[in-house]
Amino acid sequence: MKKDQLDSLFERLGNEFDVEHPNLGHELRFLEKLQGQHHHIAERKPKFTYLKPLFAVAATVVICFSVFMALNQEPKLNDLASVSPELSKTQDFFTTAIAQELASIQSERTPETEAIINDALKQLDILEIEYDKLKIDLTKSGNDKRVIYAMISNFQTRIDILQNVLKSIEHIKELKTKNNEIKNTI
Repeated sequence: MKKDQLDSLFERLGNEFDVEHPNLGHELRFLEKLQGQHHHIAERKPKFTYLKPLFAVAATVVICFSVFMALNQEPKLNDLASVSPELSKTQDFFTTAIAQELASIQSERTPETEAIINDALKQLDILEIEYDKLKIDLTKSGNDKRVIYAMISNFQTRIDILQNVLKSIEHIKELKTKNNEIKNTI
């Protein structure tokens, strides 16, 4: 407001101002009331004050757990199926063929073939470890064709090993049959 407006406001309200002094002891009564309200407020404890630290700890644990989980998520590794639908079919074919060959070999397990089968399984484990490394390489390289060819070659090598073991088992069976025939004729 401008000075002229303030002056006119005071002139208009000049007689309406409360200019009387308060009664004796007013200040003391006021302080007592104020002190009474202070005690009344102090007596009312806010609810859940003892839970606040627990909530803070729980929130900290949740945040730490979330950060830990976010940082420890391993990136999804690509395999042949993730590159293209055709390679997905190729991977399915090889996986099915390997499973069938393994089932055939397991059905031929005898004491005579035990060593050959165990050796083949060890070689397959080594190839599986190499395949896992190839999946990492494929993920890092962005579907490099050389890695894809190496993965397909890995599958073919597994099938070759299993077929060679089946041939060896057949050869052992033939030798066993010939030995039995020779013993029976003598």
